[in-house]
Amino acid sequence: FAEPKIDGLSCSLTYKNGYLVLGATRGDGQVGEDITANVKTISDIPQILKGDVPETLEVRGEIYMGRADFNALNKRQHDAGEKIFANPRNAAAGSVRQLNSKITSSRPLKFFAYGFSDTSMNDCPTHHDSRHRLKDYGFQLPEPAKICHYLDDLINLHSYVLGQRPDLDFDIDGMVYKVNDHKLQDRLGFVSRAPRWAVAHKFPAEKAITTIRDIKIQVGRTGALTPVAELEPITVGGVVVSRATLHNEDEIARKDIRVGDTVLIQRAGDVIPQILDVKKEKRPRTSHIYQMPTQCPVCGSEAVRPKGEAVRRCTGGLICEAQAVERLKHFVSRNAFDIDGLGAKLIEQFWDKKVIKTPVDIFQLDQINNDLDPPLESWEGWGEKSVQNLFAAIDQKRTIDLDRFIYALGIRHVGQATAKRLASTYETIDSFYQNMLKASHNDDAYQKLINIEDVGPSVAEDLTQFFQKDHNRQVFDNLHTILEIKAYDNPIIDSALSGKTMVFTGSLTTMTRSEAKSKAEAAGAKVTSAVSKNTDFVIVGADAGSKEKKARELGVNILSEDEFNNMFE
Repeated sequence: FAEPKIDGLSCSLTYKNGYLVLGATRGDGQVGEDITANVKTISDIPQILKGDVPETLEVRGEIYMGRADFNALNKRQHDAGEKIFANPRNAAAGSVRQLNSKITSSRPLKFFAYGFSDTSMNDCPTHHDSRHRLKDYGFQLPEPAKICHYLDDLINLHSYVLGQRPDLDFDIDGMVYKVNDHKLQDRLGFVSRAPRWAVAHKFPAEKAITTIRDIKIQVGRTGALTPVAELEPITVGGVVVSRATLHNEDEIARKDIRVGDTVLIQRAGDVIPQILDVKKEKRPRTSHIYQMPTQCPVCGSEAVRPKGEAVRRCTGGLICEAQAVERLKHFVSRNAFDIDGLGAKLIEQFWDKKVIKTPVDIFQLDQINNDLDPPLESWEGWGEKSVQNLFAAIDQKRTIDLDRFIYALGIRHVGQATAKRLASTYETIDSFYQNMLKASHNDDAYQKLINIEDVGPSVAEDLTQFFQKDHNRQVFDNLHTILEIKAYDNPIIDSALSGKTMVFTGSLTTMTRSEAKSKAEAAGAKVTSAVSKNTDFVIVGADAGSKEKKARELGVNILSEDEFNNMFE
């Protein structure tokens, strides 16, 4: 099934016995913002559903603002001497997050529904059926949309909608293709938060020609040196662009990008500017080949390029101010501690004024403020109320889930999915910490670590190296002392596989390997990649190799694919 990809704000609506009781943003996929009062002001969102409805129903959709309404809103804002919005999406997002729902009600917001949650409508076998049900309930649906049976159908529809795009009254940035059958969607599942059963086919990005004024180096939290082109400002797709990422030195060399060059740029996915091509016929005679620095431009430490990597990195670690401040930004980011009101700009301001240096300082900010001269209350743009609000927001985050805490540490290669795997395996902060310390010298602890899915030797090395450094352990110990880090809540599932450790090897015939893993995990099992004495079952398919041999040597239970399936009967 193909339908337009609306450029708006994702929203989830919960109905009880047909009555709207909750509206929430998607947030980080687990926790979003409660916007119930605001969504009740949107006329496209029915507060009471029509017809026969289930006891509990969750509807997913997109809040947006029409182009004509957006232009009229900006005219009113201009006439009133108030802020002008950059585009309809920003206007919609800003409007729906207002603390005062009267402001939201004055904004021309609309809503498209595009589906139900996984468990809301078990009697709709296809996405097409779900859309009909949504329409019956009183929702507006994104159009044009249709079932496509062949690849050519998808491409032709994409081309047609691209042609219609300028005449639509709402912004779209492509088409979404979804497997129509809900049972097949369930089998395909998700990768982290992204569904395997849906893919976005974006429209071509808008392009423009400008010149490179300079090439600057940004230093990230892991020490990566990223070259960034400073451009002669130009409008692309309604947004003024003045910078573009150059990725790494190989990319610069491949395209032979130099300061002073005239370049063709585009906003990739209509968001991140990138350089497509260099107009070498317009190149100044005085230009020279760009050379990446061999020293960090921030701290002066040696910048090295590890073998097999495309990125050059600063070796200064936390003595490098750029890495330290970027790690602080990561620590308070949305998927980590997500402290309301403490964003990247404020972190930079606190860092520049030497108010905070480590994550621990964030949770001692009220005490630090007593010694500041002047205190925060006297800073420009601050007052007693805003300072107290910040302290209250920090206090609310003194309790955090284990997986979010691990992610917040900013360890290289440890993203959200890996942090959840680690939290699920070790369950408590003490167990995680002790196992990370042991893994650098204990074979069993190291083997347990690399057996975790998504954790291989390179990720294990990053984890163990992080905890081998004194300053990292000191920050960790201090945070552990002042915070409550909640144990990971592994679901208790009553099945023969609950709590068991499993390994799959060889080719399976009745399902894919990823399906088998998902099936086992849904039954409460832990799936690992290597066989050890702690493995409970090894499921052997066709052409199994060394893992089967090792299982026999260790006396681990070996199951055929049929025996594995029989466990679910």
